[in-house]
Formats: sequence, structure tokens, C-alpha cells
Amino acid sequence: MLTERTPRVAAARKLLRRAGRERAGRFLVEGAQAVREAVGNARVHEIFATGLALDRNAELIDAAEDRGITVTPVTDKAADGLSDTVTPQGLVAVCDLVDVPTAQALTGARLVAVLAGITEPGNAGAVLRAADAAGADAVVFAGDTVDPHNGKAVRASTGSLFHLPVARERDLPTVLAALSGLTLLAADGHGELDLHSPEAAEVLAAPTAWVFGGEAHGVPAIVIDAADHRVRVPLYGRAESLNLATAAAVCLYASAERHRSRITHRA
Repeated sequence: MLTERTPRVAAARKLLRRAGRERAGRFLVEGAQAVREAVGNARVHEIFATGLALDRNAELIDAAEDRGITVTPVTDKAADGLSDTVTPQGLVAVCDLVDVPTAQALTGARLVAVLAGITEPGNAGAVLRAADAAGADAVVFAGDTVDPHNGKAVRASTGSLFHLPVARERDLPTVLAALSGLTLLAADGHGELDLHSPEAAEVLAAPTAWVFGGEAHGVPAIVIDAADHRVRVPLYGRAESLNLATAAAVCLYASAERHRSRITHRA
């Protein structure tokens, strides 16, 4: 059973930091649900598990070993050192980074979510989850947005990180150029186009890239200037605003519904 001082465990612990992940080209995935998704959809190099986690997740461990993945027992202290949560689950996988080049992610895409300047990893992971649920074709982490491989972002995505192409590009003009050919919609609480207005219906039916910004500062100005429309979600009650993940889900589902409706009508 490996301890926290074992070189393999020490090397994996460096993946908790972005610099370590980028140097190694790997990241950590924690918890049974996320590890299960990784085993089925990503390249997993090794799984570290405490004795209790091995007992609780026997089926998952068997599936991993059937795929030739090394499963290594570790002490509770070693597992705690591989976690950035308050209550570690004792089950951690070391995986290859999953992001792909932006051009590859966008090939043939009709519905794309772009996260621009979202610095809170939980929000980023939740938007990724919403994009997956709405059937988006790709997600682009743009500008100063948090790393999608951040532990909190991975957990908030609840496995969606492994379900659709994810790209990272720090240069916003490069992202905007890659999105040419798609209708660019900036989610903006003060936008000129009401998401539920008749005028929005035809706009939403086109191949679309939705851009979502951080809750504090919104969509970056360079994106606002380039957008075909700034779209607001109407508020019918007394709430001041919607949180980021909820607004993203509403916007993406509105586009998804129009896309699916158009396909049905053509059929």
C-alpha cells in the first residue's frame, strides 16, 4: 500500500495545480461518478484507492482492471493529499488532459457554449454540464476562464467534461475568428434581444455560439462588440438576476429546442 511519500503519489499530487497539470499533460479525477466516466471515456493511467474505496466500488474497480488500468491501494493520508475537497472520497484517477484544439472541437458544430472570463471553477463546470445536457456540440474555455481540468470544475461538471469536445484558447480574437460562420450571441442581462421574443426565434434556429461571461463582470467587451446580438433572459418575477449556470441552461435549451424543431419540420 502506497503512502504519501511514494514517488508516484507525490508526482500525482502536483497535478492539483494548473502548472503541474500542464507540465505533465495529466489531471486528477476524484470520486466514484467522475472516475467511472473517466474510465469509460478517457485515457486513465492509474487509479489510487483506499481500502474502503476499493470495497465500496468493486464493480468500478473491476471495469478499470478489465481495461488494463492499474489500480493502486493507498493509505488514507495519501488519498487525502490527492484531494482538494473537505471530505475526500478516497478514489482518485490520473487521466490525460481531455481538451482538443479549437478548430477540431468546432468542426461541424451547430451549438457551442463559450465560457469567457469565468474564473469560478464551480460555475464553469456547471455551465459545461448544462451545455452537455442541452446537446451542445462543443464547449470552448476562452480568455482568462478557469482551467476545465481544475478539480472543482471537474466535479461540478458531473462527468460532462468527458462527453463532448472541450477546447481552451486564451486569445479571445483567435476564438472569435474560429467561431466565424456561427451566429454569435452574447448572454447579457441588458441585451437588446429578448430570448422569448418572436424576433429571437429565427435567430435561435441558426448554428449558434453562445458566449457566457463571469457573474461579476459579464461577457468581455471585445466579445460584446463582435456579437451578432446581445440576448437577455426576461425576468418575470422579483429576482434581480439569474445565476450563471441557470441562465446558460435557459439560453442553450432555447437554441436546442429551435434546432430540434427545425429538424423535425424538415423530416
